[in-house]
Amino acid sequence: MRPRNGRLHLSQTKYIEKVLEKFNMVNVKPVSTILDSHFNLSVKQSPSTEAELEKMKKIPYTSTVGYLICAMVCTRRDLAQALSMVSKYMSNPGTDHWQSIKWILRYLKSTRNKGIMF
Repeated sequence: MRPRNGRLHLSQTKYIEKVLEKFNMVNVKPVSTILDSHFNLSVKQSPSTEAELEKMKKIPYTSTVGYLICAMVCTRRDLAQALSMVSKYMSNPGTDHWQSIKWILRYLKSTRNKGIMF
């Protein structure tokens, strides 16, 4: 990539678009905040019944967090705090935890062109 005006902009637009596609989030409504204040995540929101556990086994929570961490490490430092919060529940995520991941994906949709400027 060639610098313009002595600046170099690195982004992962194509990667983020592929992640959104992979998790069926292409046609969702974008949001402007990374994690809204109504997300008060806790371990109490983890599955407590066998039915909830079975439902969450079908959700690609860990995989999604992994893809998001890759974006964060490379060019999206703005994801660090939110991913720190959601990664605490990777061993036993609940529906509310999954909703927060989907919110982060919606945020990425609205900011997919953002990156790092050198």
